[in-house]
Amino acid sequence: MFDFSSGITYNKGDTEARFACNSEGIPPRDEMIKLYLSSDDLKIQCFFQSEVEFTTKEFLSVFTSAGLAPSLEIINSTYTGVFHFNLTLYSDRVYWLIDIPRENITKNTDIAAVEEWLVRITLQYGLNIYTTEGTLLDTVREPILHWKLGTMMKKKTIQRLYPHVVDLKTTKCPCANDVALLGFVMNTTFDGVYIGLSFSGFWDYDDTQWYNLTDMVYSQVGEEHKQLSVVDMVLTNHFLVILTSLGLFISGDLRYPSSSVLMVGKLLYFCGFERVDYIKGKLWYNERCFANREHFEVDYVTITFDRNRTLSEANSCFYSKEPFLEWLPCLPPVPKGTKTILSTVITFLVDQEQSSAVYLFHNQKNTIVSVRILKHNKPDLIQKFPPFSFPSSFSSPVGMIFHPRSHFLYAYGNQVWLSIDGGNTFDLIADFHDDIIKNTYHSFYTSDITLVSQSGKVYLTKAGKYSKIGSISDKVFTLYYDHMGFIHKLTPDHFEAGGSPAAFGNSKGIFGQAFDMGFDTALAPQYLTLNEMIFYAYVPKNEPKDRVHTKQFYDIHFGKLIHSRKTGTAYIRKVFQHNTPEGFLSSVIAELIDPFGIEEVNESSCLSSSLSISEAGNHSYKLSLQLQSVISSFQDSDIEKTVVIPGYSSFLITTILDNENALAVATMPEIVPHNMTFQKDSWFLYNFGKRNGQTWNIYAKPCNYWFQQHDDSLSLSVLKYIDLGKSHTLKMKVIPNTKLTLISLHLFGYFQGSTSLEFIVWGASTECYVTTFVPMLKSSCSYLKSMHHIPSETIPLEDWMSGVYVNSQGFNMIKVLPINYRPPSNMGIAIPLTDHFYHADPSKPIPRNLFYKSKRSGKFKQCANATTRKECNCTNDQKFSYAVAFSDCREKVPRFKFPVIQYPVSLQVYSEDGNFPVETPYLVTVTEVNNRENWNLRHTVPENVKKMKAYLESILSVPVYNPLGLNLSIKGSELFHFRVSVVPGVSFCNLVEEFQIYVDEVPLPFPGHTLIAVAAAVLLGGLIFIAFMFQIRNIHPWDTFKKLIRRNNVNPTNITAN
Repeated sequence: MFDFSSGITYNKGDTEARFACNSEGIPPRDEMIKLYLSSDDLKIQCFFQSEVEFTTKEFLSVFTSAGLAPSLEIINSTYTGVFHFNLTLYSDRVYWLIDIPRENITKNTDIAAVEEWLVRITLQYGLNIYTTEGTLLDTVREPILHWKLGTMMKKKTIQRLYPHVVDLKTTKCPCANDVALLGFVMNTTFDGVYIGLSFSGFWDYDDTQWYNLTDMVYSQVGEEHKQLSVVDMVLTNHFLVILTSLGLFISGDLRYPSSSVLMVGKLLYFCGFERVDYIKGKLWYNERCFANREHFEVDYVTITFDRNRTLSEANSCFYSKEPFLEWLPCLPPVPKGTKTILSTVITFLVDQEQSSAVYLFHNQKNTIVSVRILKHNKPDLIQKFPPFSFPSSFSSPVGMIFHPRSHFLYAYGNQVWLSIDGGNTFDLIADFHDDIIKNTYHSFYTSDITLVSQSGKVYLTKAGKYSKIGSISDKVFTLYYDHMGFIHKLTPDHFEAGGSPAAFGNSKGIFGQAFDMGFDTALAPQYLTLNEMIFYAYVPKNEPKDRVHTKQFYDIHFGKLIHSRKTGTAYIRKVFQHNTPEGFLSSVIAELIDPFGIEEVNESSCLSSSLSISEAGNHSYKLSLQLQSVISSFQDSDIEKTVVIPGYSSFLITTILDNENALAVATMPEIVPHNMTFQKDSWFLYNFGKRNGQTWNIYAKPCNYWFQQHDDSLSLSVLKYIDLGKSHTLKMKVIPNTKLTLISLHLFGYFQGSTSLEFIVWGASTECYVTTFVPMLKSSCSYLKSMHHIPSETIPLEDWMSGVYVNSQGFNMIKVLPINYRPPSNMGIAIPLTDHFYHADPSKPIPRNLFYKSKRSGKFKQCANATTRKECNCTNDQKFSYAVAFSDCREKVPRFKFPVIQYPVSLQVYSEDGNFPVETPYLVTVTEVNNRENWNLRHTVPENVKKMKAYLESILSVPVYNPLGLNLSIKGSELFHFRVSVVPGVSFCNLVEEFQIYVDEVPLPFPGHTLIAVAAAVLLGGLIFIAFMFQIRNIHPWDTFKKLIRRNNVNPTNITAN
C-alpha cells in the first residue's frame, strides 16, 4: 500500500495491549510492560491475554501450530535490535520465553547516562500484529540507582508526613524518564527533606522507595537552623540538585557512587540570601539527554529568587554548569556609565543548539525576552536579536520552557506565547486573562506539554495548538510524564495514571471525559456556501467589561469541532477577533461536516408565518410575522435563536416585543434584506443559544492524521549523526483522510554541533497521539561508526576457537602465540624491546628476557596487578581484538608464509547507515606499533591528491597513503602489528584500525645462509683436492680398504681349549 508500509504508524486509535510480559517472573495481567536489564541475561516471559474464553495455553497452541511466535524489538534513538521468541511449545508451559545474553543488547557495563529502551512486541515481526509497547531499563548503568539517597523510610513513617505536605516537586532522569524523584514540600510545622525514588514511572505507589535526607543536610548546615524543607529539585544527566529552604544542595557525580549514605555532596549558600528568599526560589533546567555525550554538550541549571533587585542589592538570578560548584550571575557585568533599566530576571535558559542565552525580564512597565550570544559558556553583552517586547496584556509572566528536544520556546503566565526561532519573535497562542499558568509538565516521547493554571484548569499543547483537557481539584498534587508518554497525577498518599496500559494511546484519563471548550453565550450561524459557515459569538450590550472575554472565540478553538445538541458538526478552520458588526466581537469560519438540525414548527410556532424585516435603529432590526395561523407567534424560548435566510444576513433574536414582533442583531449588516417579506419555508431557525440550556459544545477534533516513519527510524526521538561533509535524508509520511503526503529532507553537516528539526502537522488535532516528529541531528562522530580491516581470507569463528584453519595449499593460517610473547626488535629475535606482551600470563616465565634492555621493556596492561591469566579477566571479545590495548589477551593471530608480497590492505567504514570502502578524500597513515622494520607499502597517488598528501606529510611528519589500492610487503619474521589511522580534517571521527600478521617459515637470516653455502663449497673443494692428490700419487684408498677386509676374514681369532 505504501512505500514503507512495515514502518510504525501512529494515531490509528487506541490499541489494546495483547501481550503481558515480565523479566522478573510470571507477568501480571493488564499492567504496563516494564522490563529490567541486569548484569545477567535478559529472560522474558510473555503470554497472550484476551477477553475470549480460550486459555493462554490454547492460544499458544494455535499460534505455534501456525508457525507464529512473538518478536521483540528493542529501540532507542540510535539503535534497533530484533529478537525472536522460541517457537517450540513445551507441554507444561503457558507462556513464550526468550533468553537474550546481555552482550547481545549492550556490551557496556559502566555507570553513565544511557537511554531507556522502548520495547515493541508483535506476534509476527514486520506485520505489526497485536503490537504491545513497553520499556527496558538498564539498571546496571543508570546512575541514580547506585546511590543510597539517605535513610530509608517505612510506609507508616511516610503517612505521618501527609498532613504537613503543602506541595510536591518532581524531577526525572533526562535519558530514562521512568527513573524519577518526588519531593515533599513541608509546612513550617514539620522539618525535613523527604524524597521518593521510582524506577518504574510512578505506576504503583508501593514501588516507590522513600528516603530521609534531613540528617545529611543538617550535618552541613547545623541543627540550630530550623524549618528545613525541599523547595525544588533537578536531576541532570550526572548530578542531583536540590534547592532547600536553607541552601542549595549539590550531589557528587552520580557516575561514581559512594558506599556511604549519599550524598557526598555540598550545601551552597548565596551571599545575602536567607530562608525567606530560598523558599521563593525556583530551579530552571533545559532537559536534554546526553547519552553518548559529545564534548560540546553540557548541563546548565539556573536558580532565580522572587525578590526585587535594586542598585544596591545582589543579583536575583544565578546559573552554573556541571559540576555546579561555581555559580555566576545570569547578567554579565555592565560597563560603567551604561544606562540600564532595573528589571527582574524571571527566567534564564541556555539554548545549546543556538549557543545563546535567553532571558525573560519583567518590570512595572513591560515584559521582554532578550537573547544573547554565549561565548565560552558565558552570556555576552552582545544581543543575538533585538529584544522582543510583549504587549501590556502579558502582565503576569511566570517562566519559559523549551519544547521537548527542540528550541521552540514558550513564555507563559496569564498568556502563553510561542517562538519558533529561538526567541527572536513570539506569537500569542493563548490568553487566560485573570487566570495564570503556574506549572508546566512535558513528555519527551510524545512532545506533549501540559499547562496547569492557579485555578486548577489543565491545558494540553502540541507545538502551538492547544486544548483544555480538564481540571484538578486536589489541593496538593503534581503531574508527571513517564517514559512512554503517560501522564500521572501524584498526590502525597496515592498515584493515579492517566490511562490504562491496555488502551495505549489515551493518556488523559485522570481528567475525565472530553472537556467542553464552549462558553456561555449564543452563537449566530451565517452560511457562506453549502459547506462553509461563520459562527458569530454574541456579546450583549450590557455585559460587564471584565466578563466580555468569557463570551468570545480564541485561538484555543482553532481546529476544534462545534457540536449541536440536535445534530450536526462543523470543523473550525479560522478564528477572528473584530469590533463589528455590533454585538459580535469574535467569529469563526467552520467547515460543515454533518448538517445542523433546524427548529421545527412544534418547537418554534413562528415558523408557520411569513417574515418581514425592517430597521429598528441602534444597530437593531425588527422581525415581524405575517400571521397565517392563530398559533403562530414569537415566544420567550425563541430568544437567542438565529433566523437564517439563504443569500442574506442572519439575525440573532435578542428581545421579544410581542407575539408578532421581535428585535434582532444582524451578522452581516451589508446584506440585510431591508423591507422585504419572506414566505414560510423560505427562512429557517437555528438554536445555538444558552438561554434554555446548553445547545452547543466545542470539543477537540478526533485525530484524522496517520503519522508513519521510515522502517529504520522506529523511535519518535530519533538521533542521526552527520559526519563532516556528509549528508542524510529524513523521510516520514503524513496520511490525512487516506491522502498520502511524503516528506523528505536532505541535510548536510559541516560544523560540529547539534540541532533539532521539528516536523509539525499543524492541522492535526491535540487528540492525536503524535503530531510532532523531532529528529535530533548531530554534526559529529557517531559512536556506531568505525573503520575495519577486511582480511584477505576470512577465518570462521569456530576455527579461531580451535586454532586450526588450513587453506587450499595445506597451510595452517592461525598461529597460537607463545605465552608472554614479545615480537623481535631490530636488534634481533632474542632481544625484544617492545612494551607490549601478547598471550600474557603473569604466573609463567617470560621468554627472551636475557638481555638488560629486554628486561627493562615489557609491561602488562590487562594483566597488571594480576598473578594468573585467569585474574586478567579477558573476555572473548578482548581475546580476538586486534587493539594493542588488549594485547595481553590476544592468543591467536593470522599466520602467513614468508615472504608476504603485495598483501592488500582493504579498509571499510561501518556505520548505522551501512558500509563503504575507505577511499579519497580519506587519506591514512600506517605505523607498526612495536617499531619493527622490514616492511613497506605501495600505493598510487592521484594527481588531485598529491598536494594534499605533501601538505599533510609536512604537518604530521609521517608518510601519508592513499587507502585505495594500498599493498603491504613484509620481509621480516614473526609478528607484525600495524595501526592505520585516517588523517584529521576529513571526518569528525577518529578512525583507527589495527591488524596483525605473523610471518612464519622464514629462511635463516643473514649471514647464516651465506656461511652454510661457503662451508659446503669449502668442504666439497677439499674432497676434490684430496681425490686429485690420491690420483697423481697413484694411491688407491679403495683397494687398500678391500685388502684390509680380506685379511680380517683369512686370519680368524685363535681359540684355545683345555
